[in-house]
Amino acid sequence: MASKILVIGGTGAQGMPIIQALVQDKKYSCRVLTRDVASARAKYLASLGNVELVEGTFANEHDLRRAYHGCDGAFVNIDGFNCGEKAEIFWAIRCYELAIEAGVVFYVYANLDYAYKKSGYNPLFRAGHYDGKGRVAEFILAQNSSNKDNNDNKNGNNNKNNNNDNNGKMNTNTLSSSGSTNSAGTMGVAAFTTGPYIEMTIGANTPMTPSIEEGDDDGNSAIVTWRVPLGDGAVPHVALDDCGYYVRWLFDHPERAHGMDLEVAIEHIRYADLARAFEKVTGHPARYVDVSLEEYWDSGPMAGSASRGTGYNADPEDAATMSIKDNFTGFWNMWKYSGGNVGVIQRDYALLDEIFPSRIKSAEEWFRREDELGRKSGKGSLWERVQKGNLKPVMKLVEDRLSGRL
Repeated sequence: MASKILVIGGTGAQGMPIIQALVQDKKYSCRVLTRDVASARAKYLASLGNVELVEGTFANEHDLRRAYHGCDGAFVNIDGFNCGEKAEIFWAIRCYELAIEAGVVFYVYANLDYAYKKSGYNPLFRAGHYDGKGRVAEFILAQNSSNKDNNDNKNGNNNKNNNNDNNGKMNTNTLSSSGSTNSAGTMGVAAFTTGPYIEMTIGANTPMTPSIEEGDDDGNSAIVTWRVPLGDGAVPHVALDDCGYYVRWLFDHPERAHGMDLEVAIEHIRYADLARAFEKVTGHPARYVDVSLEEYWDSGPMAGSASRGTGYNADPEDAATMSIKDNFTGFWNMWKYSGGNVGVIQRDYALLDEIFPSRIKSAEEWFRREDELGRKSGKGSLWERVQKGNLKPVMKLVEDRLSGRL
């Protein structure tokens, strides 16, 4: 019988390819907690087979207990842009605790870099939607750093799901059906740390949405242009399809994945290189223009939302709610000071090559693949897809806003 994995955040940009990868060979089945089982994304997931939809929200303990019941594993990606940083920390911890309560065997937490801590608590790098996840990942991994005495006898627990040996290492057994009480020392855990999706570089309403600008003195009539405050820094972009492989690997190898923070990326991509790669693949001119933060917030792709709170359900009057401007200023600073994989945010690319030898390794490789896939699917060439009016949402939040659902 297939091991059942609860997925929270399954209809999001990252959740979709992860579920596809988990159910593709029927080794796993997925239960997806979603606020709207009738949405187009939810219906698509159900069409994959081996996917069960459960209506509810991560911000409700009754819904979480119902969703966890009978599940062997969990992949949890809390939408911080829904609830805001403060509520995300609370509900992410409760998601973890309730998974233990439900007897889940292996738990994967979708994470982002704790840049504030990685920078030595420098306020330049404070980005709430990153730090909120990063704090919780550290908490979860710390709870499982060793096979602690879970006081089963004292608490009267009959722990049949102890998946660790006496050295605190995961057994190599396949995930098995749950139904007993777990403890922090017996549930296997891993963090899955991503970064900005490379799809966002050609997506609508993202922090790095490009524009088509007038030609130059060389006779170019239109130039794809990224105007962002990156300097000579680099963004460790992630390909969404690769996320599916990595998370499937974590569930397939719990004995190695237990306690791991798997930090992934394509490479640290400088935007001058991004523009050159786009130009090489499409044959059309592209450029990167470094701008100041002031110019970015005055006329950049997020200028219109600068004063909004980060989290559409967060209280804008709460001192804990960061503005979009403050939040994404820290976001851009962390990449500006991460060039060459030697700055604030780093990745172990040798490890990623070992885990996923055929992973996407460059912006050019990803652009080339997207151009080919777009032509085959009828979406158009990469050049056609970045024209004004043709950019598509990547994030579910943007899709919901554009469709009037938010």
